[in-house]
Amino acid sequence: MPLVSANVEAEEQLSYRKSGVRDQVARRLRRGLYPIEGELDLHGLNQAHARALLGDFIAASHLAGRRCVRVIHGKGMRSGARGAVLKSAVNEWLRRHFDVMAFTSARPIDGGAGALYVLLRA
Repeated sequence: MPLVSANVEAEEQLSYRKSGVRDQVARRLRRGLYPIEGELDLHGLNQAHARALLGDFIAASHLAGRRCVRVIHGKGMRSGARGAVLKSAVNEWLRRHFDVMAFTSARPIDGGAGALYVLLRA
């Protein structure tokens, strides 16, 4: 049984912010104006492995004082009829993570719809 079912499209732009995150902060994140201080590439991983790595990465990044990181989840182009399974899963996991304040799909130069800028709590 999959941990998360696919529900977002390959080219869909993702965006999330917790209440209290100002419009200006979300806009700067979307424009890629925060320096990327770490990166995690989840391409080709199954959901269980990806979830464990993502949780560890976010926690370690927060402890290291990083403010913005990039998570590459891919677009699910090789997932066939299942769609963007990992992208959907990352979307849900990050929304639930205590240390995540906001995230948005990256600019095309940084991975576009296959990657996210993630803003961590200070």
